[in-house]
Order: sequence, then structure tokens, then C-alpha cells
Amino acid sequence: MVRNVIGGDFSMYRRIRDLREDRDLNQTQVAKMLMMSQTGYSKYETGENDIPTAVLIKLSRFYGTSIDYLLGETDDPKPYRNHL
Repeated sequence: MVRNVIGGDFSMYRRIRDLREDRDLNQTQVAKMLMMSQTGYSKYETGENDIPTAVLIKLSRFYGTSIDYLLGETDDPKPYRNHL
């Protein structure tokens, strides 16, 4: 299990995998949307590489969820309303 510096588990890696699998997508398809290699994307799902902010934004928009949900900060997958 991947742990952060304060000892909590990183559910974000599992969340991005689950969101992908729930939509019957493979890693190659998501990687293509992100304009990166499948290997590079795979390292996000396993926690081998940290996920850059720009990628989190793209994933949250792609899956229609909030970044907080991707990060495991909330269990509510609904995106926040745009207040701009």
C-alpha cells in the first residue's frame, strides 16, 4: 500500500484506476486523451509517479468529478460548481 508522509493511504491511485475501469477504458485510451504514453500513465495508477496538477485537472474534467474526489479528500464524486 502506498502511504503519504503522515501515514494515510493514497486512495487517489485506486480512484483513477476505478474511474477508468468503470467506463470500460484501458490505460492506452486514457493515456492518449492525456497525450502521453501508456507506460507513463500506468505509473500514475500504481503510485510510482506523482500526478501533476495539469493531469489532475484533465482527469477531473474527463471523468466529470472534482480534483478533491480524485485525491481522496471527499467521497462525493460530483464536481464543484464553477463560481467564475
